Amino acid sequence: MALHRLTQIVMGVPDVDATAAYYTDFGLTPTGGHTFATADGGEQLRVVHSERRRLGRLGVGADDPDDLDRVASSLAALDVAVERTATGVRAFDPGSEVTVEIGIAPRYEQPPTPAPPYNTPGVNARVGERAPGILRDHQVRPRKLGHVVLGSTDQAFSQRFFTDGIGFKVSDTVPGLAAFLRCSTDHHNVLVQQAPVAFLHHTSWQVDDVDEVGRGATAMLEKDPSRHVWGLGRHHVGSNFFWYLRDPAGNFSEYYSDLDCIVDDALWTPQVWEGARGLFRWGPPPPPSFLAPEDLAELMTGAHQPG
Repeated sequence: MALHRLTQIVMGVPDVDATAAYYTDFGLTPTGGHTFATADGGEQLRVVHSERRRLGRLGVGADDPDDLDRVASSLAALDVAVERTATGVRAFDPGSEVTVEIGIAPRYEQPPTPAPPYNTPGVNARVGERAPGILRDHQVRPRKLGHVVLGSTDQAFSQRFFTDGIGFKVSDTVPGLAAFLRCSTDHHNVLVQQAPVAFLHHTSWQVDDVDEVGRGATAMLEKDPSRHVWGLGRHHVGSNFFWYLRDPAGNFSEYYSDLDCIVDDALWTPQVWEGARGLFRWGPPPPPSFLAPEDLAELMTGAHQPG
């Protein structure tokens, strides 16, 4: 696959300092200028000022200049205005109101995480010692930016923008509502869902395992219980463990682990999902604020104000 990962996002928020403090607590590493790094992905988040919360820019990594030429040509075929430079391609999706920048970037080099020894019926993989997960005391550090979920006022076109234009693949769909799209071997890197206003629903950050999902969320809630949104649970689509929290601007952020991996496109058949099963396999039911964020009406009003 010529495309291979998300590189960086630029998040616009009204209160930059408060939001930056949140993502420091979340475990991202500040690198200066309200920019943050993950353990394996380098600088992957920049927080800037915006009158309303939004995703301003999304970076996608490609292997070489030929990939950029292909993307520029495919986007132009959709009548999308394209800015082609020596190092990248830039285009704006009117449905999600996100500028996507495709640039040449190195692939992830992730040091493998040793599989934790789990005792199961008939198999004692850990004898005479406590589980490693309960002995950890370091702050949880996300390994990489996994995916973003975008509300689009024209989901059908946004899906074409990412698939026919940029080259993402469809992993699964929720008819008339959403599509799970990938530019890597992860089950999804972008989810585009129909919405009354363009907005950032959530960002998702990979951690080592379910213990890190739980430890990370627990530490965040010990500092501020109002950050809780939804979790702990396991999604059906994508299969990953999850826990969602809310940043001061109203964006959701997700710790996740154990996401489906699609190495061979021929061995994966996209499916159509409906109802709650498309959201989760087990865990508490999603709160209404997850399905329709509490500030949605405010975002709609702000989006239609002049200038």
